[in-house]
Amino acid sequence: MLIFALVMNLSHLSLINFKNFDDISLDLNPSVNCFLGNNGEGKTNLLDAIYYLSYTKSYFNSIDSQNIKFGEPFFVNQGVFELKGELFNVYCGVKKGTKKQFKLNKKNYAKLAEHIGKFPVVLITPYDSNLILEGSELRRKFLDSLISQFDRGYLDDLIRYNKLLNNRNATLKQMAERGSFNPDLLEVIDFQLMEKGTRIYNTRKDFLDDFIPVFNQFYRDISNQSEQVDLNYSSALHHSSFEKLLSDNLERDRRLTYTSQGIHKDDLEFKIMGDYSLKKFASQGQQKSFLIALKLAQFEYIKQQKGFPPILLLDDIFDKLDDNRVSYILKLIANNNLGQTFITDTNLTKVPTILKDLGINFSAFEVKNNNHASIKV
Repeated sequence: MLIFALVMNLSHLSLINFKNFDDISLDLNPSVNCFLGNNGEGKTNLLDAIYYLSYTKSYFNSIDSQNIKFGEPFFVNQGVFELKGELFNVYCGVKKGTKKQFKLNKKNYAKLAEHIGKFPVVLITPYDSNLILEGSELRRKFLDSLISQFDRGYLDDLIRYNKLLNNRNATLKQMAERGSFNPDLLEVIDFQLMEKGTRIYNTRKDFLDDFIPVFNQFYRDISNQSEQVDLNYSSALHHSSFEKLLSDNLERDRRLTYTSQGIHKDDLEFKIMGDYSLKKFASQGQQKSFLIALKLAQFEYIKQQKGFPPILLLDDIFDKLDDNRVSYILKLIANNNLGQTFITDTNLTKVPTILKDLGINFSAFEVKNNNHASIKV
């Protein structure tokens, strides 16, 4: 069997009252782990628990209290990461009506942002289709989350920018309600907003200049170069300074009582065959290839920046993909191009049989009625 020489892995996961789980504890394989069972048993919730330990929040529901098992007052999510030969215990506790506790080796974080990027994770899920189907907010979230994994200054700027933006919007609203306008007060906010926003824009632009070629290569590999796709950064700052943008839209913002232009309106444009919208003109297969290439590029870029591969979570994708795309991902695993990998599937034997045939070291867990036991295949 192939045994990966990994720099980082999650060796243990334990949950109490997290989503549909009562109390579970799992010792995990450093290479590949399969969570197998019928729909609704909690396979995706296990992946989300791992995601939570990396990002300090759920991928699927950002309201912490709604991740507590129904009828219970709290949840606990704990994991032990092995990173470069050291052990790190990550603890998350959420109790209704109290502040979330998030600890590393029993020490509370002063700010949750300090944890982001320490134990990177990439999740590939059928819900990724929302990146294509939904609005720009999700695509900005994907972009911001990715850059924040390796650029702490960017995350700090983003947090500060959003606070300033909320402050500016509240100020515009108060001025409208009072029927008076104070340009000096707005100027103070605008100066700080422009400083942070311009820096965020430049970081996004530089990042995408490096990221897009990585994405393009993955898409060519997955699609066998059958069509041309494009990933473009759309921003009003391409054509204007932030100062001019705010100045030109000041009267409009006063009428609307919110800030109508800025980096909070940026978007990622997904195109196919030139300038055609991926959402409107691409087949489901082309959209799936695009999304997998996007997430694998995310994986590869984090790997390059951090010097070790992130943990890869594959949620029910083998049921949703054709044999060519499944084969491509499995070959990446077999060739040791991926880090520790977690796979969910409804079939108890399909994925384990393939992994065994490829000589890949793995553990398989059956997820059924909140009980988890290794299954031999």
